Amino acid sequence: MQTKDLDTKQENIRNIAIIAHVDHGKTTLVDSFLKQTKVFRESQEEMSQEMILDTGDLEREKGITIKAKNIAIRYKDHKINIIDTPGHADFGGEVERTLNMAEGCILLVDAQEGPMPQTKFVLRRAIELDLKLIVVINKIDKPFAKPAETLDKVNDLILSFAVKDEQLDFPVYYAIGKLGYAFAELPTDIPNAKGDILPLLDAIVDTVPAPTGDENGAFQMQITTLHYDSHIGNYLIGKINRGKVKVGDSAVVVSDEGKTNGKIKSILVREGLDFIEVDNASTGEIVALGGIDSKEIGGTVCAPNAIEQMPQIVISNPSVQVKFEASTSPLVGEEGEYVTARLIQARLEKEIETNISLKITKAEGGGYFVAGRGELQLAILIEELRREGYEFQISKPQVVLQEVDGVLSEPREELLIEVPEEYNGAVVSELSSRKAELINMETDSNTNTTRFEYQILTRNLLGLRSNLLTLTKGNLTLNNFLLDYVPYSEQPEQFRKGVLISAADGVAMEYSLNTIQDRGELIIEPGTRVYEGMVIGVNKFEQDMEVNPTKARAKSGVRRNQAAITQMALRTIKPLDLDFALMFLGEDELLEVTPKSLRLRKKYLTKTERDWSKRDNLSAIAKSRMSK
Repeated sequence: MQTKDLDTKQENIRNIAIIAHVDHGKTTLVDSFLKQTKVFRESQEEMSQEMILDTGDLEREKGITIKAKNIAIRYKDHKINIIDTPGHADFGGEVERTLNMAEGCILLVDAQEGPMPQTKFVLRRAIELDLKLIVVINKIDKPFAKPAETLDKVNDLILSFAVKDEQLDFPVYYAIGKLGYAFAELPTDIPNAKGDILPLLDAIVDTVPAPTGDENGAFQMQITTLHYDSHIGNYLIGKINRGKVKVGDSAVVVSDEGKTNGKIKSILVREGLDFIEVDNASTGEIVALGGIDSKEIGGTVCAPNAIEQMPQIVISNPSVQVKFEASTSPLVGEEGEYVTARLIQARLEKEIETNISLKITKAEGGGYFVAGRGELQLAILIEELRREGYEFQISKPQVVLQEVDGVLSEPREELLIEVPEEYNGAVVSELSSRKAELINMETDSNTNTTRFEYQILTRNLLGLRSNLLTLTKGNLTLNNFLLDYVPYSEQPEQFRKGVLISAADGVAMEYSLNTIQDRGELIIEPGTRVYEGMVIGVNKFEQDMEVNPTKARAKSGVRRNQAAITQMALRTIKPLDLDFALMFLGEDELLEVTPKSLRLRKKYLTKTERDWSKRDNLSAIAKSRMSK
């Protein structure tokens, strides 16, 4: 039930989002807010934890925020609702839908790296929504931090996006997020600086406006996300734009898809990390409403006597897609719990209920095309499904084309690469082969690193990260951001080596693999179950090659030379991970995904089928050329 200490007046509510590029310190800053406003007792384990909001396994493993989250803290008689947004460009849809709940935002920028691609994206969106900015230059304690230079770049960026003079008036703070320090002025002795996060909390209270909206008007709220409860069903989460709502009220969800009637059975608000049940809430509060059977993110919840739809949330178009299908592998069903096309379809449909940046369309002949912002977003979805017990197969990632002013167009991206100087040649060579346009190149003499700024077609970006990580021995920072669309033009496919294909079913033997490894690089180990048409390695040359990995040493009564046996040692096997598999997949190949395994295979498993397929393709190409 509603209690007095949870009843916050509209003028004392502050809704603020934290926006930044990946790894610039958003989640660490939120940790400081939680700990220093006494959300936890001193004895609670959260006081010693980091990345408190990143609770998902993949978020912790990869060190990135994938899903936007909100919490609430109390400070000086104010309730501050804080929205932590993802920093990677692939999850920009999470940012776009949640910024609608805020009146202000903290723009967090790394003092050494400066503004990055996602910084530009989230800043542009925040200015479009006319959010009140607070700029925080974070990580000022880094050895090569350049806070003054970083601030100049931020000022230039804001100036390029601002449409009103008021948007150029914003406070600037400096922070050491990992220590929970924030300063209104840049400390003169940074290594010995001491402080707390309270100056930044004061700035939020003093700078960010209270939510607007008529508290006495008819109830209206836009749905920005969903939260599922096994007893109530879907909770509709959003900021109350107007009026009040209480348990028992009738309501209508209106969207482009139609109307849904219902009754409010439960109202939740955030306090700290938790949802607290209340009996009513009013304008400006971020709430979760239970009892209405709707999944329309972007829809509007209204009072029945004042149905008025708010503008639909605008989400940028996806740029990359893969095809999901039920597995046709000879080993199907041996490792996965959910393997049928119907179950895979249901899971994908469930995903788009809460992830509106993904687009799913039915493919001719079966399967579904799933389109997202980039390879990382799709890889995260694939990994989530396999961990849940699903087994399926996917095709080579493809770029999503769009009609722009009647012209078939493809996405182009801004690309920032930072590497030690010694790898400059490798970067330039690789990007030149992908027809990327060099926009700017800067070398930092302090760190002996070079920052490249390129523009590159999205299709030529696929697989680049993996290649550059190999070429630079992992000494690489790479970030990209969707820039615009340009007219589509035909280009030759990127060069790729051929593969080693198993010509037999059975178990891979060390004896055979020892011979096969001279022909290329293996991606399976001895003892691996293989089948005809399965890819077991990368050839040295461009052509595919069939090999038999199941052949064992013939038995003989002749005594063998022990030295010769000792020399039969396999070289290091290249492990097949999801990032490499997505990058390496050919047009005539599939990636088989199970909870336990990743397997590359040809679409047509037998040599006869592959030969016929090649003939059909050549015939189709010839007919196409003749028609032209």
